[in-house]
Amino acid sequence: QVQLAESGGGLVQAGGSLRLSCVVSGRTFSRITMGWFRQAPGKEREFVAAISWKDSSTVYADSVKGRFTISRDNAKNTVYLQMNTLKPEDTALYYCAADTGAPIRIKSSRGGYDYWGQGTQVTVSS
Repeated sequence: QVQLAESGGGLVQAGGSLRLSCVVSGRTFSRITMGWFRQAPGKEREFVAAISWKDSSTVYADSVKGRFTISRDNAKNTVYLQMNTLKPEDTALYYCAADTGAPIRIKSSRGGYDYWGQGTQVTVSS
């Protein structure tokens, strides 16, 4: 069983920064592709970013490109999401997700991930 635990959310003013962390246990982290998703009230859960297990290549949603950076530290079994220049529309519950199938390609759909964390709230005030 894979367990994911997010942290780092909070309240920040527009233009500010936050760094989310997600610690993974229960599986060899270095062979897991990791993703971040978010869900705002009344909206569908949407893809934010992901990082490959194989070569640490990354994919971002257009809405966060140039502002968010995903990274991983295999020695700490942790994936990070550095969020800069935050906007009120970034307000959401942020989830980390694990694709444990050692995939060739990074997936941006919810169905491509088989384990999820409980989420951490990010609120950006205007």
